[in-house]
Amino acid sequence: MAGSGDIRRFETNLQKEREGAAVYAALARTEKDPNRASVYAKLAAIEEAHAEFWVKKLAEAGARPHDKRFGLRTRMLVFLAQRFGAATALPIIAAGEASDSGAYAGQPDALAAGLAADEQGHARVLRAATSGGMTGAEVAKLEGRHRSGGGNALRAAVLGANDGLVSNLCLVMGVAGAAASERTVLLTGLAGLVAGACSMAMGEWLSVNSSRELYQSQIAAEAEELAQSPEEEKAELALIYQAKGLDEAQATELADRLLSDTDTALETLAREELGIDPKELGGSAWTAAGSSFVLFSVGAVFPILPFVFLKGQAAFVGSIVLSGVGLITLGAGTSLFTGKGAIFSAIRQLLIGLAAAAVTYGAGALVGASLG
Repeated sequence: MAGSGDIRRFETNLQKEREGAAVYAALARTEKDPNRASVYAKLAAIEEAHAEFWVKKLAEAGARPHDKRFGLRTRMLVFLAQRFGAATALPIIAAGEASDSGAYAGQPDALAAGLAADEQGHARVLRAATSGGMTGAEVAKLEGRHRSGGGNALRAAVLGANDGLVSNLCLVMGVAGAAASERTVLLTGLAGLVAGACSMAMGEWLSVNSSRELYQSQIAAEAEELAQSPEEEKAELALIYQAKGLDEAQATELADRLLSDTDTALETLAREELGIDPKELGGSAWTAAGSSFVLFSVGAVFPILPFVFLKGQAAFVGSIVLSGVGLITLGAGTSLFTGKGAIFSAIRQLLIGLAAAAVTYGAGALVGASLG
């Protein structure tokens, strides 16, 4: 007879499977490519079947399944897919699947029913469902091996704005703690915004540009090796395909066919041997720098905005409140790619941000008292 602990476990598992089915169904509806859409639809069907398993387990335990409802994280993922397309939500979902793949490892009933194997075998389902023409690179993207899609951009946006908010909040609170005037606090916050945004932009530009130069150097070296030792490069490529599961004859035939086209030979080697997409090379350094500047500035404006319109204690309290709203919003955003609950992430972000602000306020008060 199932106990109360088992019933709670059944309900938790049912909730997760229902939410997974809803997310994959949203991807299937928004994906324009029929091959990818069929992958998402199959994953949704698997999750629905898992959900039915837990409904039956609850019925056997004499419990009634709760009404179908979705958490904030699931609703946000569905919104992202519907508003911005499947590619935006996909890397976030793939990361969540990776972290949840072992969730049934300690549950004998789930293991006996094959649910654990199904969860771990989603990648194999994707490969089987893409026989209609999806490329290996696209399958890799679905499996989460490449993180250059929209989900990664979303993660960078949330973290960039968070950096600006927390760093400038701490700076403003430190100066306010020293009993500085509203004008001084405002000027300090504006200086922190501009300095921080410029620093982030320059760092991002250097990072992306350095990566591009490294990739270009590696591709040039690969081109030289292809020109000098084409047979050795072909043999190396064949070994790579053997390692991916092809037999020796198939791997050799594929490598020979790919390298026989001089226009695509170098691109193939760059992708397979170096893991580099020659058409992207890490993206535009200027775009990355501009994005970092804007995102940092958006976060950094929260703590200083009240000092523009308010004075005295009202400005100080307004800064804390507005920054708290920003921290809660960004914390909920981080739940998309951490897999944690949105409420938990929001509260954690709020507490950490306010704790950091309290430390700098205290430091500012001590320094202000000493100077005074």
